[in-house]
Amino acid sequence: MTARRMPLTDFTVIDLTAHRAGPTAVRQLADWGANVIKIEAPDAGGDATGSKRDGPDFQNLHRNKRSLTLNLKTKEGLKIFFELAKKADVVVENYKSTVKYKLGVDYEAVKKVNPRIVYGSISGFGQDGPYAGRPGVDQIAQGMGGLMSITGHPGGGPVRVGIAINDTSAGLLLANAIVLALLDRERTGEGQWVYTSLIETQIYMLDFQAARYLMKGEVAGQEGNSHPTAPGTGMFQTVDGYINVAASGDSLWERFCVAAEAPDLLTDPRFCNVVVRSKNRPALNERLREVMLKHTNDHWVEIMNKAGVPCGPINTIDKVFADPQVQHLGIAKPIDHPRYGAQTVVGQPIHMSRYAQPEKLGHTPDQGEHTEEVLASLGYDAAAIAELRSKGAV
Repeated sequence: MTARRMPLTDFTVIDLTAHRAGPTAVRQLADWGANVIKIEAPDAGGDATGSKRDGPDFQNLHRNKRSLTLNLKTKEGLKIFFELAKKADVVVENYKSTVKYKLGVDYEAVKKVNPRIVYGSISGFGQDGPYAGRPGVDQIAQGMGGLMSITGHPGGGPVRVGIAINDTSAGLLLANAIVLALLDRERTGEGQWVYTSLIETQIYMLDFQAARYLMKGEVAGQEGNSHPTAPGTGMFQTVDGYINVAASGDSLWERFCVAAEAPDLLTDPRFCNVVVRSKNRPALNERLREVMLKHTNDHWVEIMNKAGVPCGPINTIDKVFADPQVQHLGIAKPIDHPRYGAQTVVGQPIHMSRYAQPEKLGHTPDQGEHTEEVLASLGYDAAAIAELRSKGAV
């Protein structure tokens, strides 16, 4: 772990999370300097998602942490948890809503020993209500939250998004909530429980599509690669590939038509303004298909961006990381793992003028790598730790 001072250096986080949503929240805190103690069951060999510990998913999710094995189902393990919680600033969990109560590590229990604690939770469907006890995963939330009904081509059936959009978004939202609660604690001296769910996150991420329904009663459908409300914005095939072009609004549309050397798109009464373009989208898309097939990706990207019209290629992931702008931004970060050697993971997309991002991130710990270190900080000597191991507590 880096010793460099970061915005969250003074804060200690107890990490009870697994899967992806909770670890995403904790990763956000860890990357910005928090002292994260990841609590794992003594027999945990990987992640609850089934990803192997040495695989890219696990290694990308759990960097910059220390690992303590702890059996919360034993009285000794629970005692150690509360010793840690008494001194911590944040506890994060993403169990099913009932599990933390069964284990006795819920917010009220932690608050009794540390009123300043900020306790963060992510569940599938909320902390209470008719679905509170259900297990929740990303794809279930994509379906129940409406996303799959608006993704894909018309008539092609529902389609999942190609990333765990709810897990990652819920994690980022919870990290934001935790920082808000820490700011509030600086003013009030009191901690609080902050929580979100995958289903709420998915609905929040619908954004303008949800607003269309709530404000106008419009139920969005599938539009494929065309923007649902902005004609002229979509994906188009070229001579040698595919590109995205965003020529919505009359000003951008005029620039596009001039750069594309397609004056008929300006004069045709079906396409001359955004209102009629919206009404004639099938004919518009067919004409745009004809225009874009005249040149290569590179040609369109160059002339459109020169004209001030947003345009970019459809990259495979290897081409993403080979892109000169992506390389300039440095979002691929190196890690030196003591057993696996050199690794590269996805870094932070946030930049701060007073805090430079570390050149290297701390490695993902092996299971229980820091058990002795953490227990020693609580006053346990070698004999006491050996006894805890014999009881299966750590």
